[in-house]
Amino acid sequence: MKQTEYQLICGMEVHAELKTKSKMFCGCKNDPFHASKPNCYTCPTCLGLPGALPVANSTAIEWTIKLGLALNCRINLFSKFDRKHYFYPDLPKGYQISQYDLPFCYDGYLETSAGKVRIHRIHLEEDTGKLLHKTVHNQKVSLVDFNRSGVPLIEIVTEPDIKSAAQAKEYAKTLRGILRELHIADCDMEQGGMRLEANISLQAVGTKELPNYKIELKNINSFRFLEQAINYEIERQSQVLQNGEQLNQETRGWNAVQNKTFLQRTKEEAEDYRYFPDPDLPPIRLSTNQIEIIKQNLPELPLERAKRWMSNYHLQPEFATRLSEDTKHAQQLDSLFKLAVNKKFEPSKLANQIVNKKITVNYQNLEATLEEFESLNATATVDDNDLEKIIRQVLAEHQDAVNRYHAGQKQVLSFFMGQVMKNLKVKADPQQVRSTLHKYLDN
Repeated sequence: MKQTEYQLICGMEVHAELKTKSKMFCGCKNDPFHASKPNCYTCPTCLGLPGALPVANSTAIEWTIKLGLALNCRINLFSKFDRKHYFYPDLPKGYQISQYDLPFCYDGYLETSAGKVRIHRIHLEEDTGKLLHKTVHNQKVSLVDFNRSGVPLIEIVTEPDIKSAAQAKEYAKTLRGILRELHIADCDMEQGGMRLEANISLQAVGTKELPNYKIELKNINSFRFLEQAINYEIERQSQVLQNGEQLNQETRGWNAVQNKTFLQRTKEEAEDYRYFPDPDLPPIRLSTNQIEIIKQNLPELPLERAKRWMSNYHLQPEFATRLSEDTKHAQQLDSLFKLAVNKKFEPSKLANQIVNKKITVNYQNLEATLEEFESLNATATVDDNDLEKIIRQVLAEHQDAVNRYHAGQKQVLSFFMGQVMKNLKVKADPQQVRSTLHKYLDN
């Protein structure tokens, strides 16, 4: 029986906690990861007590719009908050204040090396509390810490444009770099400050009809785990479909110890949440002037910086991308490349050696970094007679390689370069060695 080939249909939902000073709808301190004890940053509002009224955090709204503009989104000038109803112990009110049909941002995109990933929407909501599973007096219990309850949480939802696990990983890492560059989120994944979710289904190659199901991988806290989980699901779902079985809509988690996904629950639909506008929060009206001011104050983003370094300093795309992700030291790296140009050094070679850890950047003393680079790459001019003598010897010892070179295998030149360099007693200028080799090989 012929095996059907399948292609991945994948969209992502990424949650990131904003690092505002106060929570989303109350004045409690927003610092759940460094709290001195559980439930110390709480009040009647974030505990969901009767009669407590929410007030929206204007900074969180502005930061959400800032992210939307950085991701090329359109901005709704009229928006509102909605109640999303479901019962869970870490949700004290019995509903979550979120956004449904009028999010702040929509119709954007993020570029990846495998193509654009369209952003369907970015909305703002409140985070839940945190369940702690412990043993107290020899009994297993679940405790709730509400320090995280009410923390501003943005959710970035993509269209199903992701075609591989590697692209999903790249998208998520690029998104984290933008969030950090904007200084709106720390994205501490170990603590849960950024959570990754992937909606996965498979489509038979050559068909246009989208699958009638999707599997949601929930709350993944590592880029590596995200890639592994998606690849696992591709294999698992392919096997189920090959067997003629049907896949159902469900939510699954990732077991990093067993390296496989596991069923958590069947997936809810939007109707199950009974969304309706929150009556305690007025709609949000924005002006085009407000949006323009936020747009003008956007910093240079990692992707833009990488493109500029490739254009101005001729950095290879791999090295430009890797270094541009270091948002903490981006300004110093920019200055380092400018200094390298002034000293007639090659920024592309410098970037290569930084990425490959041959040079450690001293961010407090960039001159010292360039001195290390100069010392590492210092070369000596070799006497032409000595150089030619060694080249003749190398060519004589490797006549078979000479024959391959003359037969059109020009890559053999690299082998000769290595052999000549090994026989020289000093670190020679590669250009001098290369040109002399050509003199003997091409005549």
